[in-house]
Amino acid sequence: MLRKIKWLFFLCVLLLIGGILTALWVLPGMFSAKGTPPEWEVKAARFIRHMATPSHFLKMSNPVRFSPEVLAEARHHFADHCATCHANDGSGKTHMGPNFYPPVPDLREPVIQSMPDGELFYVIHHGIRFTGMPAWGKGSPEEDEESWQLVWFIRHLPTITPEEIVEMKKDNPLTRAEREQQEILDQFLSGEDVEPATPHHH
Repeated sequence: MLRKIKWLFFLCVLLLIGGILTALWVLPGMFSAKGTPPEWEVKAARFIRHMATPSHFLKMSNPVRFSPEVLAEARHHFADHCATCHANDGSGKTHMGPNFYPPVPDLREPVIQSMPDGELFYVIHHGIRFTGMPAWGKGSPEEDEESWQLVWFIRHLPTITPEEIVEMKKDNPLTRAEREQQEILDQFLSGEDVEPATPHHH
């Protein structure tokens, strides 16, 4: 009986994927990343992602013991690797975040916070195909302590303080303009003749 239910579920998933692919093929402009996906599409994608997560991950609790040091490391890692799209506060309100399809989610929202530890880890480690979420995990999942630390940080985001966000700005990657300004300042401090930078025209 259980096998029949599984086959029925996979048949439904295949039909859903087939319907979406047909719509993408038939409707003009459907490959565009502009616009916001409808609610049914977001829910369907989350459901499929949840069902595609191996069951043993869904049952896992975070194996990394929480400590202020672990949270600090995760905060630094998030600021350096994740905040470009997710923002330091996890809101997704960045230059790039809203332009993805689907837009980068607000990690503070209940729909994200209610995900099991193992599912959050799986998403960080393996990424999500056909979205802007890359696979960050290095090596095997068993060796990936950094992603488990990030799970602790995601849990912390709803209560993150303004002081922490200010601290994270020091770890955010520099933009091209900021890098150029830093290079000019470094040259000036080292005694080189510095010509004023010409503004970029877009």
